[in-house]
Amino acid sequence: MTEFKVPKSHPRYESLMKRERIIEGFNKGLVAHAGLIAHGRGEAFDYLLGEKTNDFAKLAEQAAVLKIKQSKAPVFSVNGNVAALAIDEVIALAKALNMKVEVNLFYRTEERVRRIADEFRARGYVVLGEVPDARIDGLEHARALCTKAGIYSADTVLVPLEDGDRTKALRDMGKFVITIDLNPLSRTAQTANITIVDELTRALKNMLEFANMKINNRNAVELLSNYNNEANLSSALLFINSRLSELARHEKQERL
Repeated sequence: MTEFKVPKSHPRYESLMKRERIIEGFNKGLVAHAGLIAHGRGEAFDYLLGEKTNDFAKLAEQAAVLKIKQSKAPVFSVNGNVAALAIDEVIALAKALNMKVEVNLFYRTEERVRRIADEFRARGYVVLGEVPDARIDGLEHARALCTKAGIYSADTVLVPLEDGDRTKALRDMGKFVITIDLNPLSRTAQTANITIVDELTRALKNMLEFANMKINNRNAVELLSNYNNEANLSSALLFINSRLSELARHEKQERL
């Protein structure tokens, strides 16, 4: 990564370094112009969430890991922002959960797909997506392109930082969709089977930690059977509302 002069004592050091990774990813041809905007929008929601993993996110992360472990053909769908922010975490989680990884882009160019795949190859990991041989049903444009060995035949797809239309299309194909999205109101968050309202790198690290834990089968079945995505999204919204109210009260007291 390009040297960036921010002391680790800076209160927003982690967030600023993630911003730099996105910028570096853009300069390397991994991230689209729109990806810069999307990252900024996510940062805004992370402010509202306190820039930490909350209990509702931990619950969704655990449910996601358990579902992937139960799946026969899970696939991790990666776009430019995901590769720029968390490529090492993606590889570690994919290995831990026996997932295939496929590059799939909203703003697709063959050059950008190749560059992302090259980043994985440089780490000794081979991904799908460079030679698509199938299409996601119900989608137009190049974002429908996928591979038969990957997304097309998957039963569960983990799609962080995703487009709502593609999430719906995957659901319509009968796939179980897990997403990581800081905005609980997005179409993606509202459409997925499991929505993790957390920042990408935090979520993946938490999922990897949980994936490496020994889990009682009875507890796993109970957690998954009781998981309710609508209730989890409601918890996220209630938390944001409560936190804003608390911050507003604090600001008012400071002015008195």
